[in-house]
Amino acid sequence: MACHLLRTVDDIDDEVGPMLITEILARNARMYADEIALIERDPARNHRATITWQGFDRQANQLAHALLASGLRPKERVIHLMTNCIEWLPIYFGILRGGLMAVPLNFRFTADTIQSCTRLAEARVIIFGPEFIERIAAVKPVLDRTVGLYLFVGPETLRPGYARAYSEFIKDRPDFAPEVDINLSDDAALYFTSGTTGTPKGALLTHRNLEAACIIENHHHRQTHRDNFLCIPPLYHTGAKMHWFGNFIVGAKAVILKGIEPRWILEAVSEEQVTVVWLLVPWAMDILFAIESGDVKLKNFKLDQWRLMHIGAQPVPSSLIREWRKIFPHHQYDTNYGLTESTGPGCVHLGLENMHKVGAIGVPGFDWEFRIVDDQLRNVPAGTPGELIIKGPGVMKEYYRNPAATAQALRDGWLLTGDIARQDDEGFIWLVDRKKDVIITGGENVYPVEIEEFMQNHPKIQDVAVIGLPSPRLGEIASAIIKVKPGQTLTKEEIQVFCEALPRYKRPRKIFFDDVPRNPTGKIEKPKLREKFGGAKESFQI
Repeated sequence: MACHLLRTVDDIDDEVGPMLITEILARNARMYADEIALIERDPARNHRATITWQGFDRQANQLAHALLASGLRPKERVIHLMTNCIEWLPIYFGILRGGLMAVPLNFRFTADTIQSCTRLAEARVIIFGPEFIERIAAVKPVLDRTVGLYLFVGPETLRPGYARAYSEFIKDRPDFAPEVDINLSDDAALYFTSGTTGTPKGALLTHRNLEAACIIENHHHRQTHRDNFLCIPPLYHTGAKMHWFGNFIVGAKAVILKGIEPRWILEAVSEEQVTVVWLLVPWAMDILFAIESGDVKLKNFKLDQWRLMHIGAQPVPSSLIREWRKIFPHHQYDTNYGLTESTGPGCVHLGLENMHKVGAIGVPGFDWEFRIVDDQLRNVPAGTPGELIIKGPGVMKEYYRNPAATAQALRDGWLLTGDIARQDDEGFIWLVDRKKDVIITGGENVYPVEIEEFMQNHPKIQDVAVIGLPSPRLGEIASAIIKVKPGQTLTKEEIQVFCEALPRYKRPRKIFFDDVPRNPTGKIEKPKLREKFGGAKESFQI
């Protein structure tokens, strides 16, 4: 197989036309049959498991045959409700290979949200892990109206009586692909938004969207067959999976790590010889703090092969990357911007060659276009904040069964992101803030991300969130929730002095010392903070 070791997506583009991602899996199984495709590491249990490309492909085929034999017809929906594990991706591909639609759900969804998503999808099957037994049981009488089959992935001792064991369900099924006609334009997957601002909406993605994500990710980060990707974020989210796609398209292995402790991350990179790591901002911060405090010592790890650290899912403080580069000066770095509705990351990215622009989200990704517009969708002048809208091969087909929301989000092929951005004189895009998070204080627009970026430079601050809170006189005021670094003390007065470098109207008027809640993809959960601190008084000192 030596002739394949340095294959990149450009080599593949020269040889074949468009491919379903299920066809890419079949090709990997033919070319790299006995090579390891996936490694699962669970440090808390001292557990490690692997699956080869051939084993991956066979399991997907067996599940596809079993689902079709159970009476499902192509294009019907299957709920995929699991935390990260080695079965996650074979199950996802098995659903797609049967011509069915995969519906991965956020593992933090409540029982009621699981119920509403399942009913909207009219799913007939739920595949779930042990973490969801109680939540499913709580709404099963309602789920039973559409769901006729429950498949349990986990220990037999935990399997509820109403569910069939996944391992038995696929046992003895054919290990070749079923004969199902699937086209690139067909619906492939339904991804529900996080639901932090109300009932989640279902972004409908096609097989073409998924194939484009493979090509775009590999073009950006140039993975070859020798690369090894460390996957830590939840696979139900488009971010983690679509970054893995860059390795997948060239048959390169990946490690699924269960746990986010800095030592576990560095051990996985060292012991599995990982070359590419995608981190969320809190995890990168935790690694730097662990190194700074001496909790982990880099001399104990083999990290020379680690070539790329990229980061996304939220604005990235430039101070974080400056500190990272001091410790890992040889690392390539990229940041990626995307949405569920754009099939995840890559519609905008910084680019490996643009370290001088750290802080910007970058330039349009491969095969993507962008505009920055006002409320009437007219282009605004360079340097003026406006809404970022994008067009490209990853734009979703629609919000599933929600024509009103679809009409609001999609205009003539353009996706309205809801994010405020500006373009500098070199053409780089800077994310200003979420449109819904803009604070209007005394008639001035204040963008929380700008204040958060500034405050992250304080040496005692570990994390910070800025929200708008009601003010009888000014309408709203900027308010900061600050998480202080371990072992440090910080006062309101110190923060006030530090923030004197900001224009007066941008300075936080209220200061709270507390944890900064983030969702599984690293985004600050600002609705929770508004609810918690909306009627609170300032906290003056930690």
